[in-house]
Amino acid sequence: MIILFLMPLLGACSKETEEDKVKKVVTSVQQAAEEKKIGAVLEHISKTYRDPQGNDYNGIKGLLAFYFFRHKKVSVYMPNIDIVVTGPTAKAVFQAILTGRGTGEAAGGILPEALGAYNFEVLLNKEDGAWKVASAKWERAGEGALLPQKE
Repeated sequence: MIILFLMPLLGACSKETEEDKVKKVVTSVQQAAEEKKIGAVLEHISKTYRDPQGNDYNGIKGLLAFYFFRHKKVSVYMPNIDIVVTGPTAKAVFQAILTGRGTGEAAGGILPEALGAYNFEVLLNKEDGAWKVASAKWERAGEGALLPQKE
């Protein structure tokens, strides 16, 4: 009898929030990038994508193709993601450590050839019930103040 009473409460506790859905989009893009699956990344990018760097949807597609072609192995580490949802828009702010290993044998294949920490601010819009990346800005960590300051 107690189990029947608690079942609806357990269901309510596990309901996925909009913040959870946005985080799932960001981590799905992360995983697709590590697997070098351009199509899987683009599934989460709005066709109306525009960013301050001058990229549109096709520009991002080309940027991914260039990076994936240049690096045989890609790794993305994101320790924390701060997400704010306001109605049909959301913002995700995080730092990502990106590493890439090319086709060469630098350091015996142990160390990455490319390494960088980047601050990201990603804007998402809800399109047909799904969160899509509408814009993003990024810069090397230490070159600006995209991440919120801890006090």
